[in-house]
Amino acid sequence: MPRLTQERAKAYWRRNIALVTKLLVVWFVVSYGCGILLVEELNAVQIGGYKLGFWFAQQGSIYVFVALIFYYAKRMAALDHEFGVDEE
Repeated sequence: MPRLTQERAKAYWRRNIALVTKLLVVWFVVSYGCGILLVEELNAVQIGGYKLGFWFAQQGSIYVFVALIFYYAKRMAALDHEFGVDEE
């Protein structure tokens, strides 16, 4: 397994933290924003007989979180490959 130089290791870590930060912002906006702050506006829309604000508060943030986990795993695999630290 090739070793990273200190500069490349810092770049790898910076990209990792940037990805995590972006994904946490998305999760925060969905869970807090759609589930709490915008619940009244979203409740005006109904899907399958359920108000959209209620759905986000009860289910939506969980589904988004699971989707973000899979997205993170895929992006980190690509990042590992880019920096030559992936498992073969």
